[in-house]
Amino acid sequence: MPRVSGLPPSSSTFAHQPAASLLVVVPGDTMRRDRGFSLIELLIVVAIILIIAAIAIPNLLRAKIAANESSAVQSVRTINTTQVTYQSTYPTVGYAATLPALGPSGPTCTAPSSANACLIDWSLSQATSPASAKSGYYFGMGVASNNGVNLGYTVGAAPAGFNQTGVRGFCSNADAVIRATPALSGPPVTTEEGCSSYSALQ
Repeated sequence: MPRVSGLPPSSSTFAHQPAASLLVVVPGDTMRRDRGFSLIELLIVVAIILIIAAIAIPNLLRAKIAANESSAVQSVRTINTTQVTYQSTYPTVGYAATLPALGPSGPTCTAPSSANACLIDWSLSQATSPASAKSGYYFGMGVASNNGVNLGYTVGAAPAGFNQTGVRGFCSNADAVIRATPALSGPPVTTEEGCSSYSALQ
């Protein structure tokens, strides 16, 4: 039957149209999907990362400092113990006058002597300057002598990098009481009077 002019085509006409012909494409839409993040979005991401870093980094630094200070206290305690052993082993010398005298002559111990008693490890015996610090701390030793015999000693510990590897300073005299100062930016104390001015650790 012929179609009357002016009437819309029947629904069957649309049914036979390809589906692609009915897809409406908004100009520029594909371009917006392909161009990635905007500058504002990237700045927001960077700002979030910086905020997280600002919170996390100080906490990590404080934890590292606390660990270094704990290690320094343990090292001072070890030196106290080995000084007693050294004095009893070499009574004509008394206490060791230097930290290397308590350690080996090299990375491994060969023959113990009053010059190198092999009572502490190599890393601790060489930690006498910021460049050779052990766990962020370096150490100094002072002795009180009489007639060539070292009758007393003072060992001190100071952070190699103040407020970076440590904050507090530590020391001990021959009485083996470990003492601390709240902040030490400088060399370790090596005199009995100086160490006695520190507060005893609880």
